[in-house]
Amino acid sequence: MKDALTNYVSLVAKVDELCSRIEGEFADQIACRSGCSGCCRHITLSWVEAVTLATALAALPPAEVEEIRHRARTASLDGACPLLANDRCALYQSRPIICRTHGLPILTQQDGTGRVDFCPLNFTGVDRLPGSALLDLDRLNTLLDSINRLFIAEAFDECPTRERLAIAEALLLDLDPTGDAP
Repeated sequence: MKDALTNYVSLVAKVDELCSRIEGEFADQIACRSGCSGCCRHITLSWVEAVTLATALAALPPAEVEEIRHRARTASLDGACPLLANDRCALYQSRPIICRTHGLPILTQQDGTGRVDFCPLNFTGVDRLPGSALLDLDRLNTLLDSINRLFIAEAFDECPTRERLAIAEALLLDLDPTGDAP
């Protein structure tokens, strides 16, 4: 399983490096901090991210695992993320890419026009951002999709019938004892 996750781990490292650079360069413009959880919603994930979360969860002490799984079993699809405990992510080091980049300036293409978006608490009073401050979301999603397809081909005997899982479903995945995908 670890080999199948190698590409994803490399992508996460590159994303973290880019986010750290942006956060450092614009520290006075970024309000996101530990305990700020307003954007932490119950989202869906690709399989590679779901299995990464399930693997990280399995490494926690049993009591913590059960507490998180209880929240997952009772989570609402339109509610807060089931990983939130006291406004902090219980699996912060293994959080999905969208959680790593959320709030930072992202660039997307909409009807052939570039559109920049970021948390309304960030970059207040800023009229323009340099290109070096933007995360190209379309490119990032293309990379993640490719990595997810490779992961599925390596980790599953048969292709899953669903493309995405809710975070709660990821937290309830049963990985076999060798850590292989369900």
